Amino acid sequence: MQQRKKSSKKVTSWEVVGAQLAEFRRSAGLTQPQLADTAKVGEDTLASIEQGRRRLKADLAELLDTILNTKRALATAVSKIPDRERYPAFAQDFVEHEQESVTLLSYENQVIPGLLQTPAYVTTLYANLYPPLSSAETDEAIQARLDRQVLLKREEPPMMNFIIEECVLHRHMGEPKMMRQQIAHLRRCADLPFLGLQVMLTDTDAHAGLAGPLVLLETPDHDHLAYIEGQHNGFLVDDPNMVSSYQQEYGMLRSQALSPQKTKRLLDTLLE
Repeated sequence: MQQRKKSSKKVTSWEVVGAQLAEFRRSAGLTQPQLADTAKVGEDTLASIEQGRRRLKADLAELLDTILNTKRALATAVSKIPDRERYPAFAQDFVEHEQESVTLLSYENQVIPGLLQTPAYVTTLYANLYPPLSSAETDEAIQARLDRQVLLKREEPPMMNFIIEECVLHRHMGEPKMMRQQIAHLRRCADLPFLGLQVMLTDTDAHAGLAGPLVLLETPDHDHLAYIEGQHNGFLVDDPNMVSSYQQEYGMLRSQALSPQKTKRLLDTLLE
């Protein structure tokens, strides 16, 4: 297997819950429009939930249990869904491997890597997401992003290296004070003994990372994986030859970027 795509082949817990809801609705003799009207939700929303494309929120699950007389079956099912399924389906396996990794190498050319983002930075990112999420969905997504950062506080954290394009540090994200706090956070992270931070200067000649963001992982079983993410999609690569190519690419990137010590001095200059 060369690419493990995570978009539609794998049945998610939300699809199971959606199928249960559809079966309960039909057993109650209700159509989608009738149930949507009774629950005061949009018919499209209900259809998306039944198809597993939209998550069923806990409060709506309780309301539907009352309407359908299903004795909290839906609310219980929602409460048992694993935390990792808070993430998009295509990213769930990546997050699981990320949290268990022994080595993590990242290159990012548009934003600060998720593991190094401050809460204010994450909030600004999701405020600029299109199409926009609902308030509840935004809060859940922000918390899920921040929860991933527990990896840095693990008793035995992975060896990590991050390469960030210099332009990311100068991008206007929210108020200047927020961006200064984000850069200060990066500077603190740069001093962690298990973490290397490098900046790719904007005036660097064409380099090995022009194809886009890249994350390389080593699992506890010493399997090597690559994660490639685009707009609203992504996939894990486990083919040894392909992963080897990505590892060579990352090795070249490390040689082309500023060293960790020079990166610290650059961040100090920006903070001054």
